[in-house]
Amino acid sequence: MGREVRRVPADWQHPKDVMTGRYRPLESGHVYEKIKADFLEKLASDGLQAAIEWCGVPDQNDFMPNWPVDQCTHYMMYEDASEGTPISPAFETPEALARWLADTGASAFGSMTATYEAWLRVARGGFAPSAVYTLEAGLQSGVAALSGEGK
Repeated sequence: MGREVRRVPADWQHPKDVMTGRYRPLESGHVYEKIKADFLEKLASDGLQAAIEWCGVPDQNDFMPNWPVDQCTHYMMYEDASEGTPISPAFETPEALARWLADTGASAFGSMTATYEAWLRVARGGFAPSAVYTLEAGLQSGVAALSGEGK
């Protein structure tokens, strides 16, 4: 759990819950394909009831769409502690995403923010854990820890 970059189409609008207006958590799209394959394998080998009891019924609406790679032209930062809700708009480059995250004081973990350089490392690398604790630096965001800023 932490922060992860997801590649999305330029016009991607993450869905919101109709009742609350908050973003709906969505797992990464590749997870759906794995769960679906496992469900279908269990269904074929042991029947419907066993497949449902084993993994429930996968609902595609709980996952990001699986767009073709060439359509995923933009970068968007997600928190994945709740399966995934965006903490940023979509940007054309990792640099623009990192600049927005740093300039707006986006949460790297709780009330902790991060520098442009720290966000850029995650924007280019894809993922940071929520937090890291070391004797040397204490509790710090995973974004700061990965960049080496917490030392």
